Amino acid sequence: MREVSFIKQNKEKWLSFERAVFNNDFENPDELASQYIHLINDLAYAQTYYPKSKVIIYLNQLAAKAFQKIYKTKREDTNRIIGFWKTEVPLICYQYRKFIYIAFIIFFAFTFIGVISAANDGEFVRSVLGDNYVNMSIENIEAGDPVAVYKSGSNWGSFIGITINNLRVGIIAFVLGVFLGIGTLYIMFKNCIMLGSFQYFFYEKGVLWESVRGIWIHGAMEIFAIVIEAAAGLILGASILFPATHSRYTSFKQGAKTGIKILISTFPFTFSAGFLEGFITRYSNIMPNWLSTGIILITLSIISYYYLIYPFKIQKEITQPQTISSILN
Repeated sequence: MREVSFIKQNKEKWLSFERAVFNNDFENPDELASQYIHLINDLAYAQTYYPKSKVIIYLNQLAAKAFQKIYKTKREDTNRIIGFWKTEVPLICYQYRKFIYIAFIIFFAFTFIGVISAANDGEFVRSVLGDNYVNMSIENIEAGDPVAVYKSGSNWGSFIGITINNLRVGIIAFVLGVFLGIGTLYIMFKNCIMLGSFQYFFYEKGVLWESVRGIWIHGAMEIFAIVIEAAAGLILGASILFPATHSRYTSFKQGAKTGIKILISTFPFTFSAGFLEGFITRYSNIMPNWLSTGIILITLSIISYYYLIYPFKIQKEITQPQTISSILN
């Protein structure tokens, strides 16, 4: 058989197997193993009759990848939780990265609106944060401890209460995405306006840096996680608005499944932020600047890397170096 005929005869089979291997699109390991045997037979045939062909390189790479999939399946099943955060979520974030970018654009826009509103209306901060909170903050500033509010309550009590509240906000931001994403936008608007006016309030009082080095010790992960949770809500809303070639119900189920995975992925960061707020932030005023700044930069770097950089790394690792199209050309 001529090489061209051999390739054309098996092309669809190889492409199907390639998709199954690189996209994890197979029902069970036995199915993959069965296709693997056929692939090995094709490889042996090619090595015998076309020893200098590029098709041997392609089949070798595909066989190696399949081998890893087959013999790692059981171990991956036992490490499902690790695989979820290590591979599955990053790949989802890569696929839906535009929603994450949109969520951040909206976050900065709404926060900026909060800053501008507070700067142009002396009563805006009180209308957003409430008189009691503003008065308490003024008293703390005058006493020389702008973020004294984070010292109230016990360490564990603060950690648990704050974490539950942040989880609640994130879940609501996602769930309200079912209203075509409008509910998610409302939650973002509400919280970003508060954040912008809150930070401007401290700027106006001349203690912006003191507030930053205290609040953002836990806020870097806390706020970042909420933005990611909002992105999950936008994905849910978009799945209803733009079903593409699927039925609206099927698209919604897929959007909900994807959004829930992203939502769950933020929980460790939310717990970490709660821990920092309950146990570390209360000591920010007696920390050296390098320590508080270091904590902020480290926590921000960790969560930024996971959601903005790591997905590209994982995507690159699973991208096959040789494809069937390159052989035919």
